Amino acid sequence: MSDTTDSAALRPSVPRLVLTVLAPFALGYIMSYLYRSVNAVVAPNLVQDIGLTAGELGLLTSAYLFAFGLFQLPLGLLLDRYGPRRVQAGVFCVAAAGSLLFAYGDSAIVLTIARAMIGLGFAGGLMSGFKAVVIWFPPERRALANGCIMSLGGLGLLIATVPTEIAVQAVGWRWVFGGLTGVTLAVALLIFTVVPEKASDQPVQPFSRQIDGLASIFANKVFWRMTPFLAATAGSHIAIQTLWAGPWFRDVAGFDRDGVALHLGMVALCFVVGIFGGGVVTDYFGRRGVGTLTVMTWILIAYMASLLAIIFEVMHPLAFYPAWIVFGMTGQLSILAFVWLASFYGPELSGRATTATNLIIFLTAFAIQSAIGGIIDQFPATATGGYDPQAYQVSFSIVLAIQVTAFIWFITKVPRLPENAGR
Repeated sequence: MSDTTDSAALRPSVPRLVLTVLAPFALGYIMSYLYRSVNAVVAPNLVQDIGLTAGELGLLTSAYLFAFGLFQLPLGLLLDRYGPRRVQAGVFCVAAAGSLLFAYGDSAIVLTIARAMIGLGFAGGLMSGFKAVVIWFPPERRALANGCIMSLGGLGLLIATVPTEIAVQAVGWRWVFGGLTGVTLAVALLIFTVVPEKASDQPVQPFSRQIDGLASIFANKVFWRMTPFLAATAGSHIAIQTLWAGPWFRDVAGFDRDGVALHLGMVALCFVVGIFGGGVVTDYFGRRGVGTLTVMTWILIAYMASLLAIIFEVMHPLAFYPAWIVFGMTGQLSILAFVWLASFYGPELSGRATTATNLIIFLTAFAIQSAIGGIIDQFPATATGGYDPQAYQVSFSIVLAIQVTAFIWFITKVPRLPENAGR
C-alpha cells in the first residue's frame, strides 16, 4: 500500500473534520472579525465616556491592525514549529486578556494597549485555520474548506452591528467586552481540546533558511509591483468598514444609532456575498480564458468607483445604497491575488509570501485608519457634537488618491505579470 493510501486511511472522515477542525477555527475567525469591527458601533460610547478625540479614536482602534500586522511574520514560524492548535489557543488567551483590559480601560493609552493585545491575539485567526486545513484536509477539499472559513468571518461583521448595538444599549460597552472575554477563552479552550494533533511529515526548516526565504520575497520586484495596490485597496476597506463607516452614516447620512447599526449590517452582509461571489465570478471567467489578475483588477476598479461616489455624498436613493453595496462587496477581493502569489512563489515560499503581503495590508490599514482620525480632528465639530461631513470628504479623497497612484504603479510598472503564475 502506498504512503498516500496510508495517509488517506488514517485521516478522519470529512464530517468529523468539519466538527473538530473546520468549525473551531471558523468560530475563531468569526471572533476575529467581530473584535476588528466592534469599535464602529461603540465609538460614540468611547468618545463620550473616555473623552476621546477623533485622532485618539482612530489610533486606538487601528492599534488592533498594527499589532495584527506586525505579528504576521513570527506567526508563520510559530505555526510551522508548534502547529495551529497550540498557537491559536495560546494567542487567543492574549486576546482575552486584552478584551478584559479594554473593559476596564479608563484612558486612551490603556485602551490602545488593550486593543493592540486583542489584535496580536487574533493575528492567526485566518492563517491558523488555513494551516489546519493543509494538515487535515485532502488537497481536493482545501479550497472549499478555506472558503468556508473566510466566508464565516463575515458573520463576525454582522454580529458587530445590530446585535452589538442592542447589547451595548442593554448592558453597556464595558459589560459587552467582559462578555467577549469569556467567549474568547471558551473558543481557545474549544480549539485546544477538540482539534486533533498531527505531527508534520515535513522537516522544519532552520530559522536562518526561513529568514533567507523571507528576504528573497521582499527583494522581489513582483512583490513590490503588486503589494502597494493590494494594500491600498484592502487596507482602506478595512480602515473604513471597521471604524469610520459608522460615524459616516451618522454625520453624513444623518442616521441615528439604530440606523447606523442597521446600515453597518447591510455593508457586512454585502461583504459576505462579495467573498462568495468573487470566487464564483473568478471561476466563471477563468473557464473562459480570463485570468485571475484581470478579474481582480476590474473588481477593484469598481471598488474605487464606489469610494468616489461615497466621497461626493451621493445621497439619492438610487445611488446612495448601490455605492455602499459595491463598497462592501468588492473591497476585500484583492485576496484573489493570494492564489496567484501562491502559484508564483511555489509551495516552499507561498506561506511566507502571503503572510508578508498580509503584513503590508494590515500596516497600511493601521496607517489609513489612524490618519483619517487625524484629518477629521483638523475640522471643527458640528453643533450636535459629530464630525464635519467635509472632513470625511477630504480624508476619503486622500485615500482614493493613494489607491489610484498604486493602481497606476500596478498596471505600468515592469516586470509584466503573467496571468497564470508559475516559477
